Amino acid sequence: MRITSCGMTDVGLKRGHNEDNYLINEELNLFVVADGMGGHAGGEYASAIAVNTVEEIVTSLEVEGVDVGDATDPVETTRHKLSHSIRLAGRRIYEKAREQPEYHGMGTTAVVVLLDGSNAYVAHVGDSRVYLLREGRIEQVTEDHSLIAEKIRHGLLTPEEAKNHRMRNVITRSLGYQEDVEVDLQVRAVRRGDQFLLCSDGLSGPVNAEEMADAMMRFGPQEAARHLIALACERGGEDNITTVIARVEEVP
Repeated sequence: MRITSCGMTDVGLKRGHNEDNYLINEELNLFVVADGMGGHAGGEYASAIAVNTVEEIVTSLEVEGVDVGDATDPVETTRHKLSHSIRLAGRRIYEKAREQPEYHGMGTTAVVVLLDGSNAYVAHVGDSRVYLLREGRIEQVTEDHSLIAEKIRHGLLTPEEAKNHRMRNVITRSLGYQEDVEVDLQVRAVRRGDQFLLCSDGLSGPVNAEEMADAMMRFGPQEAARHLIALACERGGEDNITTVIARVEEVP
C-alpha cells in the first residue's frame, strides 16, 4: 500500500498553548490525532502519552503475552493491538494523574487510523473525528462521544440547535478520566483514491464536511491541511486545530 499524507497543528487564535498532538508513522501507515484537556501541562502531556503509547504498542511484536507472529487471524490481531494500545494509553494517563497532583483532571481524546493490507482500522474515544472521502462523497466515520451527539441521536436536539449549545464541548468518553475505557473500533476495506481525514474539534467545529471534501479534492494532503486550518482560523480559531490527511495512492 502506498500512502501520501500530511499532518498539521495550530494553536488557533484564542488559546495560549497547544494541547493537541498528532502522529504520522509512514512505515506502519499509522495516523493519530489526540486533543488534550486539563490545562497547559495536563492536556499537552495527556495527548502526548496517547500518541506515543499507540505507536509503541502497534509497533511491538507482542501484546499481553500474545505473540503477534503466531496469530491465526491477522485482522483480529490488529484489532486487538489497536484497542489495547488506546486502553493502555488511558490507564497510563489515569495513573500519572493520580501520582502527580499537578496533572489531576487531565485527559485526551484519540482517533487512530491504521492502514494495513487492504483494510483501514479506525478506532476512537471522544469527539475528535475521522472522515472518509471516497469518489467525491465524504462520510463521518466516527461517532462523537459527547453529550450533544447523544442528544441528537435520541432526537432531543437538531444539528442546527447543537451548533451553539452551551454544552457542546462536554464529552462523555475520554482517555484518563477513569482507569479503563471502551474503544469504538471498525474495519473497512480500502480503495485506491480513498482519503482519510483525522481532526480535533478545533477543525470540525467551524469547518463542515463538504468544505473538507472540497479542499481534499482540489489539493494534495499538505495544501488541503493548510487550507482547512486557515479556514478554521478565519472563523475565529477558538480552539487548537489539528488535522492529518492520508490519501491512498495504491492498494495491494
